[in-house]
Amino acid sequence: MVSAVGMETCTGRTTPPQFIERKANVMPLQKEVKTGLITKYHRHDSDTGSPEVQIAILTGRIQQLTDHLRANKKDESCRRGLLKLVGQRRRMLAYLRKSDYQRYLAVTESLNLRHK
Repeated sequence: MVSAVGMETCTGRTTPPQFIERKANVMPLQKEVKTGLITKYHRHDSDTGSPEVQIAILTGRIQQLTDHLRANKKDESCRRGLLKLVGQRRRMLAYLRKSDYQRYLAVTESLNLRHK
């Protein structure tokens, strides 16, 4: 275990810096940004879960993680999370495309996403 004082363990030996666990400083979307996306893409006043809103929130989070990875190229856990979000958004877009093609086109145009 790493103590709060430094790199010493409970046995008195020091741990090399490459073996110290570091957490990524990647934060979720800010509340103002998220509520802005919800109000822009909602279908009615209390809508927070429609496909359009979910796709918009995922896109904002994907853009944030992409910027983080440009600065921190070796952050593999963040890269894995980004790939999970991209897959989730892709499935959501496929669902929206299958269920209502006009809404799919509107969302992809407003978010500047490629569409089929």
